[in-house]
Amino acid sequence: MSEAAISFDCGGDPLVGILHLPPHPRKRGIVMVVGGGPQYRAGGHRQLTLWSRALCEQGYAVMRFDYRGMGDSHGPFRGFTDVDDDIRSAVDRFVAAVPELQEVVLWGECDASSAILLYAYRDRRVKAAVLLNPWVRTEAVAAQAILRFYYVQRLMQPAFWKKLFSGKLDLAESLRSGWALVKQSRRSSGAPAAPAPATALDAPIPRHLPLAESLLIGLSRFGGPIMLVLSGRDLIAREFDVLTTSSPAWRQAMKDKAVTRFDMTEGDHTFSSAAQRARVVEWGLEWLGRW
Repeated sequence: MSEAAISFDCGGDPLVGILHLPPHPRKRGIVMVVGGGPQYRAGGHRQLTLWSRALCEQGYAVMRFDYRGMGDSHGPFRGFTDVDDDIRSAVDRFVAAVPELQEVVLWGECDASSAILLYAYRDRRVKAAVLLNPWVRTEAVAAQAILRFYYVQRLMQPAFWKKLFSGKLDLAESLRSGWALVKQSRRSSGAPAAPAPATALDAPIPRHLPLAESLLIGLSRFGGPIMLVLSGRDLIAREFDVLTTSSPAWRQAMKDKAVTRFDMTEGDHTFSSAAQRARVVEWGLEWLGRW
């Protein structure tokens, strides 16, 4: 197994990546997309480095890279909703570096999952996607998730009632806060009743659309298998649950797609422990060998 730094061009800006190459690469390889806010190619807790090495040990070529404006790459950083060109350039370089490749899998966590959904359907080389705690936040969805998962849990905790009866809880302020969340949760989630029809298989999604609607369009247009991992101790994962269960269009899209879901009850948003990271790889290897 080897690791080598590689450089490639994206719109005139040089980008930097790391190629993990086994002695005999499988026909299926993985491109790690950086997420979780402004991060460089190692990922939070070095998770992308560790996942790449673990997958490479099992025969999968893997590439991780820096977006423009991040890490060692040049150019301005554009945010996760505008990295299509960065991902395409990385895939171009990956398949050129590994001639054995016939299929590319995109792998990302948090807003990298969102970037993948916005891009994957536009690239025929991308055959599958790994989405870890996808970022789908809207004000309404966030409020519903807090009400459903945080407030209900708090009511079941003895510490809450002890604090209430001891007079240490500002009940009026709590009620005002709760009512504000209720009103916010009743707003539109940003997901349409049905995804907009594609004018072409690889037509870009209009940038003026709300994030939830854009992601639904991307999901609806992508035809490959999806591995979905949701952490039990993560509000962002709960927001994804709220959106995909409360929206008929999202429910239908999730039903129509080949989505394999794994729930990590003890998991946090960034899979911060060695045990959590190892579990993700275990599920990933099982899923990669299934289709």
